[in-house]
Amino acid sequence: MGNEGKKGTRIVLASASPRRRELLAQIGLGFEVMVSDVEEKVSATLPEQVVEELSARKAEAVLAALGDSGEDLLVIGADTVVALDGQILGKPHSPREAAEMLRQLSGRAHAVYTGVTLLYRPGGLGDVPEPSASGEASGSPGIPRRRVFHERTDVDLCPLTEAEIAFYVSTGDCMDKAGAYGIQGIFARYVKGITGDYNNVVGLPVGRLYQEAKEWIV
Repeated sequence: MGNEGKKGTRIVLASASPRRRELLAQIGLGFEVMVSDVEEKVSATLPEQVVEELSARKAEAVLAALGDSGEDLLVIGADTVVALDGQILGKPHSPREAAEMLRQLSGRAHAVYTGVTLLYRPGGLGDVPEPSASGEASGSPGIPRRRVFHERTDVDLCPLTEAEIAFYVSTGDCMDKAGAYGIQGIFARYVKGITGDYNNVVGLPVGRLYQEAKEWIV
C-alpha cells in the first residue's frame, strides 16, 4: 500500500502507535509514519482539551519537519487518554502503577477521549495557521487547513480480582496504553460494555476521521 489518498494526497500519520496504523490501513488509506518528538506538556486541564491540544502539537511538529515538498499533504495527529471522574489516567510508568490504575477502573465506568488534528496543505505551501474558535483554519490555496476534534467513548468494566489484575499486568499488554489496558486484546474479557465508537478506545476514531478528511483525499 502506498502513502497517498485517491487524489494523490500524501498522508502522514504523526504517531508511532501500531494500533493507529492498523486502523488507518483497515479503512483503506495509504500512509506513511513520521513520529513527532514534542514534549507532552499541555496548558489544558479537561480531558477533551488535553487530547486536542496534544494531537495538534504532534501534527504541527511533523508538518514543520516535512517542509515545503510541493505536494498535497495531510498530516494526522492523535492522542488518547482515559478519564475516571474527570481525572486523566495516562500510560503507566511501571507494573505497579498499571495495577493501581486497574484497581481504580475495576467495576466502574470511565471515559476514553481521543483528540485528532488534521492539517491539510495543498501544494505544500504556507505556514501552519493559528486555530480558529471552530477548530478549522480556512485559507486560500497553499495555506494549511486545520480541523481539530475529539471523540468520547464510555467503557464499563467488570469488577477485577487481584488475581486478574496480576495476570493482566504480567502479560505486559498494559504498559504502552492509556489507562493500562488495551480493549482489543485479552483485556476484552473484562469489558462489560461500551457506549460510543469502539475504534476510539483502540486509539483512533477512523469513521469520524474519514468523514472529516475525505474532501481532501477522495
